[in-house]
Amino acid sequence: MDIKEIRKLSDKDLKNKIRETKEELFTKRMQQANGTLEHPTELKTLRKNVAKMKTILRERELDGGKDND
Repeated sequence: MDIKEIRKLSDKDLKNKIRETKEELFTKRMQQANGTLEHPTELKTLRKNVAKMKTILRERELDGGKDND
């Protein structure tokens, strides 16, 4: 997910997206434990996406809530 796409989302949408991504990450970790994960690099990508989204939320929080939904 591109940073520009993340910035366009509202706070509520970002929180939902973080939750969904964490659920997907959990599923991928279970697949890895079972040996059925086809693309191990997906774990790294998902973790980075969660970090990006959390960073944007924190920036908005420190900014005083400007431009939030």
